Amino acid sequence: MQLRSPVILTLCAALLCSLPCADASAQIGKRFPSERKLVKDPVTGTVLTFLTSKPHGDSKIYPTHPQWTSDGKWLVFRSRLAGDEALAVNEQTGDIVQVTEGGYIGMLNLARKSMKLVFMRKAEAGLKVVEVDLARVLADSAAGRMAAPSTYQRVAATLPASLQAGGDLALDADEEWAYFKVGKDEAARHIKPGTKIEPAFGPRKMGAGPEGIARLNLRTGEVKHVVSVPFQVGHIQANLWNPGELVFCWETGGKSPQRTWTVLADGSGLRPLYPEAPYEWVTHEAVISKDEVAMAIMGHRAIPGAAASVAGPATDVGGANPGQDDGWGPTGTREKPTGLAIVNLRTRQMHIAGQTPSGSGLWHVHGSSDGRFAVGDDFSRSLFLIDRRTKEMMMLTTGHKTTAADHPHPTFNADGTRIQIQSAMLSEDGRTMNIAIVPVPEAWLKRAP
Repeated sequence: MQLRSPVILTLCAALLCSLPCADASAQIGKRFPSERKLVKDPVTGTVLTFLTSKPHGDSKIYPTHPQWTSDGKWLVFRSRLAGDEALAVNEQTGDIVQVTEGGYIGMLNLARKSMKLVFMRKAEAGLKVVEVDLARVLADSAAGRMAAPSTYQRVAATLPASLQAGGDLALDADEEWAYFKVGKDEAARHIKPGTKIEPAFGPRKMGAGPEGIARLNLRTGEVKHVVSVPFQVGHIQANLWNPGELVFCWETGGKSPQRTWTVLADGSGLRPLYPEAPYEWVTHEAVISKDEVAMAIMGHRAIPGAAASVAGPATDVGGANPGQDDGWGPTGTREKPTGLAIVNLRTRQMHIAGQTPSGSGLWHVHGSSDGRFAVGDDFSRSLFLIDRRTKEMMMLTTGHKTTAADHPHPTFNADGTRIQIQSAMLSEDGRTMNIAIVPVPEAWLKRAP
């Protein structure tokens, strides 16, 4: 991830790298009381649906991956309510159900066609890739007749330690293959001789290579190498509408020399997704449809020696919002176009959907798969909706506290009518987050597509 303070990075790592649960009462299928609350945003008037509202330390799945189950009824999220196990909450009833037992690490992957959940779990030597039958878990939990955990959880494969696999996991659109990161030694075995290996880049001393991507067949357990690159790999995501197409990034913890990349499952077609200029700070790319990827071109840094604009300078956003520190080069200013950018994977054309007039600009971004809307958060933790046809922008909600343990990370549901965020709006300590749903205004939904 980019633009994070050391404190936030630590908190994110703690949430992503959940350890196996030692609490014997944390059992798959366990049900918890509804915490569902409707809260009217005092500034915008938008009625938010908080699906969790107590200080358990909840966080949503990252915007690069689906949040809702394939039937559109449940959202899967991370929480300490069940001792670091994954939970699902029913959007309508608020029912909360534990859907893993034994812990997980890294990314939770919800299938788009089937009621399956795929993730990694620590093993004695290496990592296990586990598949959960969510339909059966949820049905048996509702009926009060849970069986043994192995009834619902299937180990698809155990990845050997020699692969140096990480928790960066992405489920293919065909739901047969899963992609994962491999470490330096494994990547070096496959990289083309003579390739220049990149050193660390930027003040965080990250980004050095080589690293790579491999894929696992969830039915047979077969592992195939996809690609090795001379830099650190991050944010692996699959195009969920087009099997065998991947997007990933050169991870430095901030500005990268070339942030976004795409490659096909057989290792062919490796190229920069958006060839960026040295002055551009590109971040938080997310595949939003069969042909499109949303990303932020940041406009968060002051222009040296320039006067503040009438709208206000892109400054005073440090502290909980890093990226102002030296060492990133002449990047992230508004001397050139910035904002929520959308790149077409086929035509390779990019356009800016919108940008806030001041402050950080849009930071974490997403879009509806029908191409109608885009959404982004900013350093103030406010959420902005964009009509891609008219370019109109509106603030949907604000007041989610800059002291929060993480950022809103907006993600559209499958039909583009609702947006999930994580928020500290209700937290007494100003940090603990909950899971919330923000509706797209009815008046916007009624507009001609």
